[in-house]
Amino acid sequence: MAGNTFGQAFRVTTFGESHGEGLGCIIDGCPAGIKVDEDFLQAEMDRRKPGAKSAAVTARKESDRAVILSGVFEGKTTGTSIAILIKNENQHSGDYSNIKDLFRPGHGDYTYFEKYGIRDYRGGGRSSGRETCARVAAGAFAKMFLAQEGIKVTAYTKKAAGISAEKTDLAEIENNLMRCADKDAAEKMLKAVDQYRMQKNSCGGIVECIAQGVSTGLGEPVFDKADALIAHAILSIGAVKGIEFGSGFDSADSDGKSNNDQMREGPVFESNNAGGILAGITNGNDIIFRAAVKPVPSIYLEQKSIDINGKNCDVLIEGRHDICLCPRIVPVIEAMTAITLADLLLRNRASRA
Repeated sequence: MAGNTFGQAFRVTTFGESHGEGLGCIIDGCPAGIKVDEDFLQAEMDRRKPGAKSAAVTARKESDRAVILSGVFEGKTTGTSIAILIKNENQHSGDYSNIKDLFRPGHGDYTYFEKYGIRDYRGGGRSSGRETCARVAAGAFAKMFLAQEGIKVTAYTKKAAGISAEKTDLAEIENNLMRCADKDAAEKMLKAVDQYRMQKNSCGGIVECIAQGVSTGLGEPVFDKADALIAHAILSIGAVKGIEFGSGFDSADSDGKSNNDQMREGPVFESNNAGGILAGITNGNDIIFRAAVKPVPSIYLEQKSIDINGKNCDVLIEGRHDICLCPRIVPVIEAMTAITLADLLLRNRASRA
């Protein structure tokens, strides 16, 4: 299987399956001398892990303890490959035995089987959302590197179960179970999500992300535009089905003068419709984008499908599943954004004498 590595200068390779022995990542290109905060690493893992007391989140319980195997000595990165392992502890593989020869609607079961002729039916294997724990581990190291450069990445739930946030208070994000930057909206979201849970259904939402402190000049002007690489990173997350930067799709109904971010001395931009990126290169404004997160495909309602022989069948999925992915996908989106910015920052150091 190809495509398990992301990045050029800051390269991340992930491995492992949802119901295997464990998952992990190898980071190449992380500069030597970065101070490593293992408490911060574990805190990032804890933000993504299952088992939170929320109607939105699966009851699967994993400690998601990130064990650093190499690349760190006396609390600092050594410049060599960083290897991190996360053991699986709470798999219920038997939950999938009744559907091992059936394709779950909305999942990668059918496409994986057609491509490889074999698939790990226990939770989806590599296509499972559990794969993202390795990304969060790598993203924690990217964040530690970016912090030295004054860059901070923050994501939050903008919309869930049809409820939109009306305010943006970044201090509020970790104070509610929806990781929403609007306390009042978060309470409404939780109630709406619980309604979907009682109906044995699921719901989607929108996650917004802001990267602050990014300098001008990151990104290459043709194929490796900063927004193109961020989009690649974010769309590689299984549940994400769309992305927009700045004013995004609203710009289609705008006009040139109002959509252009006009400039004055400083330089200072009078708006940020470009989302912090012009011609694929960061302009010093905050990078702002939104990602559309689809409803969880594993629902507790009978659905129509086919089996591995192509025959019609009905599927009823059992097991433990999220109702809304937004709260747990927030740290994943932050991680992939941080990895991309770390890669672009290191690449940019070779672009000018």
